[in-house]
Amino acid sequence: MHSVIVVPPSYGDQRSRTDDQIRIASGERLAFGRAADDGGGLIIAHEGVPRIAGEITAHRSFWLLSNLSENQTYVVENPEGAGEHIKVTPGRLEAPVPFEFSRVVLPAAGNLLTFDVWAPCHTFGSVARHELTGTSTTPAFALDRTKRYFAVLAALCEPRLRGEPHAPLPAVDDLVARLRPVWPAVSRSAVYWNIDYLATKLRLRPGPDTAEPGRRTNGKKESLVSLALRFDLVREDDLAVLAPTVSKVAR
Repeated sequence: MHSVIVVPPSYGDQRSRTDDQIRIASGERLAFGRAADDGGGLIIAHEGVPRIAGEITAHRSFWLLSNLSENQTYVVENPEGAGEHIKVTPGRLEAPVPFEFSRVVLPAAGNLLTFDVWAPCHTFGSVARHELTGTSTTPAFALDRTKRYFAVLAALCEPRLRGEPHAPLPAVDDLVARLRPVWPAVSRSAVYWNIDYLATKLRLRPGPDTAEPGRRTNGKKESLVSLALRFDLVREDDLAVLAPTVSKVAR
């Protein structure tokens, strides 16, 4: 089981695909910078990035960041943390990063370059069971209902949870409109990103490499909804994370 997944940066309008992800298991390391090392690394092709800019180490359900630059501070943002971030100063080794998913920001010759790191194997304990003896049961699907990815999953499942078991799944534009009241900055790319993240977190395989991007996304949404409803990962009560649907008021 891979504990950390690195999503390479996108350039221009080109989005990173799910099958471009770099997966590292607990204890493994991944160097990043302008040049890859002999063991392979994350190449960030920008003249303002050092040849070996840093290193990521997977450690159980979180990861460590080493800043190997001489004079640049790196910032690791929590995209859902309302500005929550940590700073990793030059030369700092193995700074722990606790976020379930993170955005690493590298200053480079006047630009800010980013790449994402996911730690989808985060674990959650049950307070009510702390007094019990013996080994606790590992949850099959660790979902945090306060995160935006769960709101995206709820919006995907909503039509079928509303009593239409064979309803077509909402398109990405429909998801954006449904989420905007509770997530004003939502965008198509953010929805796509969260769908990719959910597919990884719930251990669903991406569609065939030969499929067109649109068909692959549709298949991914169908798989997510099927899994979520089959195992009650999203229930009708969970739709409270979305804004209430608009209904006509009788006059």
